[in-house]
Amino acid sequence: MSNPLAGLFTARQKEAARTALYAHGMRLCGEHLAAQCGSSTSRQTGLTRAIGTFAASLGPDAPSAGPFDALLRVGERALEAGGEDELGLALGVAETSTRIRQRSKGAWRLRGLALDGLGRDDEALECYDRYRALLPDGSPAAEVAGRIDTLRRRRTCLESAVALFPDAGSPLPDLLRRASATGTATAPAAAHGTTPTTGATVTTAAVAAEFAAFVRARVAERGLAGPAVRRLLELYGTYRRLVERPALADPLLGGSAPVGIGGLRGLLAGRTVCLVSDTEDVARSGMGAEIDRYDLVVRCDAFRVRAEGTGARTDLHAVSLRGDSPWDGPAWSRPTGVRLVFGDPAAAWRRAVRQRLVPGAQEQVGDASLRRPLSDPALLGEDGWEPGTTTAFTVLRLLDFLDVSPRLDLIGFGGPGRLRPEEAAWVEDRAVHVDDSRMRIALR
Repeated sequence: MSNPLAGLFTARQKEAARTALYAHGMRLCGEHLAAQCGSSTSRQTGLTRAIGTFAASLGPDAPSAGPFDALLRVGERALEAGGEDELGLALGVAETSTRIRQRSKGAWRLRGLALDGLGRDDEALECYDRYRALLPDGSPAAEVAGRIDTLRRRRTCLESAVALFPDAGSPLPDLLRRASATGTATAPAAAHGTTPTTGATVTTAAVAAEFAAFVRARVAERGLAGPAVRRLLELYGTYRRLVERPALADPLLGGSAPVGIGGLRGLLAGRTVCLVSDTEDVARSGMGAEIDRYDLVVRCDAFRVRAEGTGARTDLHAVSLRGDSPWDGPAWSRPTGVRLVFGDPAAAWRRAVRQRLVPGAQEQVGDASLRRPLSDPALLGEDGWEPGTTTAFTVLRLLDFLDVSPRLDLIGFGGPGRLRPEEAAWVEDRAVHVDDSRMRIALR
């Protein structure tokens, strides 16, 4: 005879486990914030806000689906921030998320991207495979497909190099076996709701250093004349290129056309423009239809669209490069008319544009003349704005400088923390109208 209370007990046990995992996620966030004490760089702003949203979602009145989405968003914001500490937080959040929902596509994708960013190639591939297996058609997003191709081609280079000299006394073959064993452990362990326990982590940096030593040793032993050594050097060159610059399937980016300052001015001339904040206030505002009535809708960095509150269109998307290696961040895959990428120095900007733009995701891409509008003497050339200026203010100041739009409104920027204090003061000083709710600020 079955126990009628068994199902109830099981449900309560699962709920208790989820609660403990959410608490673990909150602890990871708290530890990260404590470690960042005193840091006020703007790349932390979005992450800090996402952590606050996650904390609020854990309240007794929050919807049941809220905490999981909010936790994933913390991981996404951590990836965008791009620092090593942030990548570690993203991985911790992703591991927790895959334990809460073992069939979450977003959680496995986040886990793969975090491991990839940390240089743990084989583990990343395992997570990417889990993500792909959960997709209805098995076709991953272009960003993930590109990373899978790059990681597999790098692995092929390494295995082919070792196969050329099977009797060479080198730690490289053992390092590759350890990397494979670490990666293989990821998926089954996570499937049972636990974090895999392995030996020392094998990173891209460690493998690359050992590969370089392997090549130097073979050249010293055999010289440069033999075909095996020449093939080894070719494989090493390909591997190094794939480490520095991932494979690019479509160099023309699906026909995306470059746009400079003149083209942008022509696009804006005579058109009403609104810059929309990615906040819960806007998502709950019910202003979606009003936002979509503007001729041109501008959004910044990562954002989510809830048509009834935020509007459905994105005509111009602006992003800023953050962190020491901004080219390693998530791909800019959201469809838009124009994508402006702000960043300095030029080499980092070029590499990020090459690696993070997705073919067909934008019709036009801002060229190098638009990469640093605030400090470029050929455009604004204004002193006093810090390198960490928010993306929202950078694009707003550019649109205001061009001065060809009969209406330029900010939606959802009236609350504290949406802009830096000096940026908010600039807006307040030039606003011609602020509605009673402070949801809409008009500069024209």
